[in-house]
Amino acid sequence: MPEFIEISSKDNPLIKFVRLLQSSAKHRKEHNLFVLEGLRICDDAYQNNIRFDKLIVTKSAAKKHYEDINRFATVSQSCFILSDDLFKKISDTSSPQGIIAVAKIPEINGNISSSGRYIALENLADPSNLGAIARTAEALGVSGIILSADSCDPYAPKSLRSSMGTLLRVPVYIVDDIVEFINKNNLRAFACVVDKDASSITTQEFRDGDVLLIGNEANGLSSDAKQAAYCNITIKMQGKAESLNAAAAAAIAMWEMVKER
Repeated sequence: MPEFIEISSKDNPLIKFVRLLQSSAKHRKEHNLFVLEGLRICDDAYQNNIRFDKLIVTKSAAKKHYEDINRFATVSQSCFILSDDLFKKISDTSSPQGIIAVAKIPEINGNISSSGRYIALENLADPSNLGAIARTAEALGVSGIILSADSCDPYAPKSLRSSMGTLLRVPVYIVDDIVEFINKNNLRAFACVVDKDASSITTQEFRDGDVLLIGNEANGLSSDAKQAAYCNITIKMQGKAESLNAAAAAAIAMWEMVKER
């Protein structure tokens, strides 16, 4: 196994640095780094050709997961080992497995294919919703996720855990202006709204180059996004239900978009 540097002090600069990466989107953006915690998600990253800037493990994890950690170490610029108690200071989970990798945020080409079908999320606030939407998008074969820069961070620990690694496999395009990005890439946008006068999603004929627009959990889509859309669509409700959770609405909409491909 490659050489591991032992850390024994809670005042070590690396401890503070990783804690900030775990807790601060600003810090992640500033350093272009994010944290992967746990065996499964580190393996997902490894299998997806994401290479590690740092690998940090506990002594007990190094024994328990020797072969996996050895694989991760071969693609890590530097490796560190520490006690279970010290590891808890940088962990974001209640029951840490003792494995953390720090990696560079993937670079995604800003130009996307007009032969794909996409979902765009404007000012989505909840990382759990983002993770759930990403998992459904991958399962249904959606080509990528367009995410406004004011949405929750896809590289936050909660987002990554909720997506179960999907956010490392499905392209995520983080953009300042969703409407401008959609127009630049000649996509046909469908705005998903809660409006009885909007067209039913079940009546639409989707094609390659289409994108679904989903808005903020509390406020929905901006007026600019709705006005720029080719069509405003809605999921017709039965009973007394007035709206759906953003992840549930996105799942239904994506199914409708891809089911006839």
